[in-house]
Amino acid sequence: MAQVVVVGAGYAGVMAANRLAAVGQSDVRVTVVDPRAEFVERIRLHEHAAGVANAVQERRGLLHRDVRLRVATVEKIAERSVRLDDGGALEFDYLVYAVGSTAASGLSGAEYAHSVADLAGADALRGRLPRLPAGARVVVIGGGLTGIETSAEIAYRYPSLTVELVSQSVAGWLPESSRARIEGKLAKAGVRLRTGLRVTGVRPDGVATDAGFLPSDCTIWAGSFGVPDLALRSDLPVSADGRLRTDDTLVCVDHGRIVGVGDAATPPGHVGEHLRMSCQAAIPMGAHGADTVLALIRGEQPEPLSLGMAGQAIRLGRRDGFIQATHRDDSARGFVLSGRVAALVKERVCRFTLTSMRFPRAYRWLPGPTASESIPAGIR
Repeated sequence: MAQVVVVGAGYAGVMAANRLAAVGQSDVRVTVVDPRAEFVERIRLHEHAAGVANAVQERRGLLHRDVRLRVATVEKIAERSVRLDDGGALEFDYLVYAVGSTAASGLSGAEYAHSVADLAGADALRGRLPRLPAGARVVVIGGGLTGIETSAEIAYRYPSLTVELVSQSVAGWLPESSRARIEGKLAKAGVRLRTGLRVTGVRPDGVATDAGFLPSDCTIWAGSFGVPDLALRSDLPVSADGRLRTDDTLVCVDHGRIVGVGDAATPPGHVGEHLRMSCQAAIPMGAHGADTVLALIRGEQPEPLSLGMAGQAIRLGRRDGFIQATHRDDSARGFVLSGRVAALVKERVCRFTLTSMRFPRAYRWLPGPTASESIPAGIR
């Protein structure tokens, strides 16, 4: 019997485990290892932090009935086994590396900022915001999707607070017309935009920027993501940012029994240069990674990854949103959707992520861009 261990039970890990178990092969046993017994909807952590939604789901309601769950942290991956922090170990024939991503700031004083990249940070912020007095200043650092959604959600939920979004730009990867509409929606929500600033550090009472100091009663980091260092600690091949290096089928380049999926894996550019850390990429990567493992078990050559992006959906509070349609290489198309309809579509997208993991055999995804489709440098 082939023993498959899935390290990490986020979007990519759960999809991989469920798809492996759903094929009904009696000679495959799947074990998922994760520090939490519950599943965290990371795409809802900003809503969780603002107190308008609960990002925690029962893991057993998502995992296939034949998947075993081991609540523990993997300390190191060896040639054919993993060492756990509870003193135990698990042997594997194949391993799916799906440890996901974490907040990565690199700022001095980062410990003074809340994060919405994990449940612990969102929980802390959920408890802090209601205790802030009227007029208190909440500074959100980061003009990407997380910063935009977090600042809007807090501004709508707590209109008595002064919410400021600090970044060099807001949605800077989108066309100018789309950026302008998003900035207008943030202003309508009551978010004060401070663009053109580079944050250099965080203090207990505010944020240091290249243009001076900004006072803050509650600072939130919503910038770039990093990845856990498990692959590095396990002497596996990693990219400069610590992600597991794989071939175009998602097999680790130096270990033929390890398959990398989701945010913590980086396939070669010809199949993955356009993929950003996101749920939109993690779930199909998890499904493809499962197919790769099954092919390896059968002694077949796995298929290369082919994965295209469809769009970028932004929710701006409960009743507003913005959706930018994209080409499969993640570059912007001319079509956009805005307003309440966009908010409803974003909510359906969030719900579909859970549905897709519950029906893994039926899950399909958009194929990747063809060789004739260029990838703009700004998307890379």
